[in-house]
Amino acid sequence: MRSHYCGLLNAESVDSLSNETITLCGWVNRRRDLGGLIFVQVRDRTGIIQVVFEPDNADLFKQSEMLRNEFVVKVEGSLRARPKDMINKDMITGEIEIVATNLTVLNKSEPPVVPVDGHQNVSEELRLKYRYLDLRRPEMQQQLLIRAKVTKALRDHLDEDGFTDIETPFLTKATPEGARDYLVPSRVHPNNFYALPQSPQLFKQLLMMSGFDRYYQIVRCFRDEDLRADRQPEFTQLDIEASFIDEDTIMSATETMICKVFKSVLGEELPAPFLRMPHSEAMERYGSDKPDLRMDMELITVDDLVAEVDFKVFNAPANDENGRVALLCVKGKATEISRKKIDEYTAYVSRYGARGLAWIKVNDREAGLEGLQSPIVKFLTAEAAEAILKRCGAESGDILFFAADKSNVVADALGNLRLKLGKDFELMSNEWCPLWVVDFPMFEEIEGGLHALHHPFTAPQVNTIEELQSNPSKVLSKAYDMVLNGTELGGGSIRIHDQAMQSAVFELLGIAEEEQQSKFGFLLEALKYGCPPHGGIAFGLDRLVMLMTGSSSIRDVIAFPKTTNASCLLTDAPAKVSEAQLNELKLQLEQVGGEDSE
Repeated sequence: MRSHYCGLLNAESVDSLSNETITLCGWVNRRRDLGGLIFVQVRDRTGIIQVVFEPDNADLFKQSEMLRNEFVVKVEGSLRARPKDMINKDMITGEIEIVATNLTVLNKSEPPVVPVDGHQNVSEELRLKYRYLDLRRPEMQQQLLIRAKVTKALRDHLDEDGFTDIETPFLTKATPEGARDYLVPSRVHPNNFYALPQSPQLFKQLLMMSGFDRYYQIVRCFRDEDLRADRQPEFTQLDIEASFIDEDTIMSATETMICKVFKSVLGEELPAPFLRMPHSEAMERYGSDKPDLRMDMELITVDDLVAEVDFKVFNAPANDENGRVALLCVKGKATEISRKKIDEYTAYVSRYGARGLAWIKVNDREAGLEGLQSPIVKFLTAEAAEAILKRCGAESGDILFFAADKSNVVADALGNLRLKLGKDFELMSNEWCPLWVVDFPMFEEIEGGLHALHHPFTAPQVNTIEELQSNPSKVLSKAYDMVLNGTELGGGSIRIHDQAMQSAVFELLGIAEEEQQSKFGFLLEALKYGCPPHGGIAFGLDRLVMLMTGSSSIRDVIAFPKTTNASCLLTDAPAKVSEAQLNELKLQLEQVGGEDSE
């Protein structure tokens, strides 16, 4: 139906196509009637080009007067260069135009609820409800086209590197992965349920036991959890697993892969090799296991400097082995941060468990205590104040923010405040800052019990069960996360390939033998039959594309995403089902909110 795409024509095409009839198909992006001439922008997925309707052809000119935004059209005409004074440098095709000789309206359109030409802001709810209109916008199409290029680049690299693309089941068994499962009732097995996979973790390990050696899959996963800008109930990940490898091998291989993708898709060179940072150092310096290195500001511990001050808010946690007093030094912003703004930051850190936010403005560094402004200065000796200022390198015009509490609360509060300050005062550089976070604890303690920090199939950095059991809370794991500009791109680990060690980890997690057999019997059985050492990693494809396109939410790089309450506004899902369907599945619904929720 078409001979060319709109955005693929350019000034170089004029000579080669001067004697040809050009046929374009697309949507009317905009129409301008200048009386003697009518200019219509025609848009397809490659771009926009200007079509000119001249009054010499009266019937065609009259037909073009009826065009409106989003009409679907087929246009025939000749290609010519625009006059120099009519060149539009803001358009890729701004040096050329089509002089129309024929027009076919393939379909009309009502005025679009979501403007496609980008000149009006509309709510995200409206964009999601009319997603097919939203996706017509060039910026949205560009983001999904980049996503397709990223996916192709990943596949090409892994295919060339000897990995095999293998699909794993969607209908499987519920296993603990850290979030709630989406359950699917079985009609042929009444009162039994499948679970949609949170990841293909166990199946890819079984593939290693099957001898496939190198596996990958770009796979849909499902988690019934609270959503944020970088979370969706269904999401896509690049899943990778390989046998006979160690941490360095898989990290180096996937680092090379990500660098190649950035180079081929964006033309960007990532700084390689990536920095490797132990988890403990990341938490100490940045208060986060996914530190954003685009600014120099760090958390600075001052426990030893305030342990003896006459201020219980400081000295109590400073003398507690599980406590911490730390600060952030915001360079040169003392006069820009008002008391009202300090109160806002205090309320902000309270979301992360902090009971307050102490502060000191350094008005005159050389004046000692006299040059400091703060309600807490009266509790500090001149020596303590000088030591604090020296440790953080404070200068006149700086402001210090302190948190004092349990170590995890201080890290969480100041780590998040650091990011907020970075955004508020544009302290972030524009560079790419990738790193690996390594040496994660094997377990974390929650309410007196041990929980796997990654997942229960991650191998420990000890060789024997006795070493693991002797002090499990101090054992590190063979886990690693790739982080880019404060976002976790991927996480992985070397897996447990010994049945006895796997059972020992389950026991430490409070999973008794009977429950082990019920939930993981097939895995424990498979581990008996010559399981090779193996490991892997999974990358969040949505997050990767979000970063590469500069989007603020993964919803902008997913064709049909859900809202923050896991609803699809386009299709009104989730929805009620009929009584007949419920009866077939042997299900009954409870009353919710006084109404039958059928």
